[in-house]
Amino acid sequence: MNTKSADLSALRINRGKEEHPPDGKKPPWKPIVSLLVVVVIAATYFVLKDRFTSIPEVELTTVSLTYPSQENAVLTASGYVVAQQKASVASKGTGRLVFLGVEEGDRVSKGEIIARLEDSDVLAALAKARADLEFALADSVEASQAFAREEAMYARNLTSTAEFDLASARINKVVASIKGARASLSAAYVSLENTRIRAPFDGTVLTKDADVGEVVAPFASSANSRGAVVTMADMSSLEVEADVSESNITRVKAGQPCEIALDAYPEIRYQGFVHKIVPTADRAKATVLTKVRFKQKDDRVLPEMSAKVLFLEKESSIEEQRNIRPLLTVPTSSVVLRDDQSVAFTLRDEKVELVSVKTGAVVGTRVEILEGLTAGEKIILRPPPNLATGDQVRMKSN
Repeated sequence: MNTKSADLSALRINRGKEEHPPDGKKPPWKPIVSLLVVVVIAATYFVLKDRFTSIPEVELTTVSLTYPSQENAVLTASGYVVAQQKASVASKGTGRLVFLGVEEGDRVSKGEIIARLEDSDVLAALAKARADLEFALADSVEASQAFAREEAMYARNLTSTAEFDLASARINKVVASIKGARASLSAAYVSLENTRIRAPFDGTVLTKDADVGEVVAPFASSANSRGAVVTMADMSSLEVEADVSESNITRVKAGQPCEIALDAYPEIRYQGFVHKIVPTADRAKATVLTKVRFKQKDDRVLPEMSAKVLFLEKESSIEEQRNIRPLLTVPTSSVVLRDDQSVAFTLRDEKVELVSVKTGAVVGTRVEILEGLTAGEKIILRPPPNLATGDQVRMKSN
């Protein structure tokens, strides 16, 4: 076959637009592709719309009770109420407890008998010592009369020197026996006193450590005996012993004003001051013991109560001391003006709600809330200017 004369122009590649089929109809797969593209775009929009929508990020703060002195505090520390004068009262003697005249909470005076041990054997020894002393005194009368006679006769040479010396020695012996009898009597009184357990100072009984019928022994020398009868403390010597971190001890100085809050009565504040900074550190806790003394206290302050101490930069004013009460406060930046009205924004179910509030005194960086909010509520800190009720927000990441 001869190909040299064939027309090869029909074999060129068509790089232009694709021609429609001879019947003029579009390919059947093109509408399907277009529909799929629309579906993908719609789904992508609904999935990512939150990312393209401008949702403000906010920080939350809590409505809390604040004392005015908290803004004046340079340091806060925890500790316990401790009696500086405290004693476990015991007996120097050993015996069975036959009388206990106090119980927990009783106030006693110095020298008052609070308990007594069995003393029948001591009383017998005391009676014998008294009898010995009476015998020695009676003997001394006879010896004195005999010495007087011998002395008169010796002066007239009616007796020998040996008889005179014998009478003189006898009188000296009787005087010595009298001293010995008196010493024995004193020892018997001491033994009797050892069976009487007295209060060492004015104070209050904290615990009762023994009961009538139990054996009391010094230092609890027996496993079945008691070492102390009661534990008592001078309630006027109560102080708060607080542990202050070594890194913060430079903020504390002797005489510095403080405010004391007992965990048992958090609504009550007591005025105090730094009495002493113990000149040694606790190696295990890296703290320094600081003793804070009360300026005034009441019967609610008890030993071993846990407490918090606010070390103040300056002394509270007389008005603050008279009116020590917590204020419901929020940061000042969380309250804004809208239509000449003070408002705050609460967050409920991730939706913003505008709340009208009535403000009071400004306490440092916080403002008192008189109406509109309650303690523990979460509100938005530094709300954006265009924030409104119903807006959705998200928490700012740290």
